[in-house]
Amino acid sequence: MPGIYPNDPLSVAEAWIGENRSVAIATVIETWGSAPRPVGSHLVVDADGNFEGSVSGGCVEGAVITAAVDVIAGGTAQMLEFGVTDETAWRLGLSCGGRIRVYVERLE
Repeated sequence: MPGIYPNDPLSVAEAWIGENRSVAIATVIETWGSAPRPVGSHLVVDADGNFEGSVSGGCVEGAVITAAVDVIAGGTAQMLEFGVTDETAWRLGLSCGGRIRVYVERLE
């Protein structure tokens, strides 16, 4: 099942690309305050929504996965930001007191 095995997301991305899957990678590029995952954390996603890794410990993963599938389809990278002052983050459960910025790009 995607997302539950402790595989290295970068190795998984490489394997998926080798299987001719379309893949995007989300990377935590900045954090402020209490953030669930450190800078450099990765989440890889394929066009079917299969994923490996984590950028938020689960609290905003769904929104990042959706954005990654959009990036795969459209090819344009996205910068996402979630924080306690963001109504979306509260709705998604990022109530840890911090903020995270995640860059999502398609891998070729």
